[in-house]
Amino acid sequence: MKIEETPLKDCFIIKPEIFRDKRGLFLESYHKKKFIELTGIEKEFVQDNQSISKKGVLRGIHYQTGEFAQTKLVRVIYGKVLDVVVDLRPESPTFKQSFKIILDHENLYQLYIPKGFGHGFITLSDTSVFAYKCDQYYMPGSEAGIIYKDPDLAIDWEFPEEEMIISDKDLKQPFLKEVF
Repeated sequence: MKIEETPLKDCFIIKPEIFRDKRGLFLESYHKKKFIELTGIEKEFVQDNQSISKKGVLRGIHYQTGEFAQTKLVRVIYGKVLDVVVDLRPESPTFKQSFKIILDHENLYQLYIPKGFGHGFITLSDTSVFAYKCDQYYMPGSEAGIIYKDPDLAIDWEFPEEEMIISDKDLKQPFLKEVF
């Protein structure tokens, strides 16, 4: 496992060691002790989530607030997504900045997303299976979001907007300046 910093404070790309042979491949998707040794971060993940999405499905930009804010460790099991995170921590030197990365079943990268970040992704392949570990349980009363097309964030989702499939809830999210 290798850890690579992103431009956003406390957000990391995790690159697994992959063992490939004629049968396929093997990798450790998570190893708590190695993760702590490489990052200095000790987290207990308490909930695993998985979504299956078809091409063009955009999920996000989501986060939880207060005591239920979540740290996430995300990865793609199958398919390809453009994963986007936004630092929403007012005290952070990278506040209101975003970062995006391709996660897919070929590179098998993971993204460590600290509490206080917004998160979203769009499926670029025909189907994606997306998994994430969370260090807090989902709590409906503390969920929040930012509209995916916020002009202050200017995120290029690398997909034609007219072909995006977005939930009514995500279409009604507020702009960043309305929240922060």
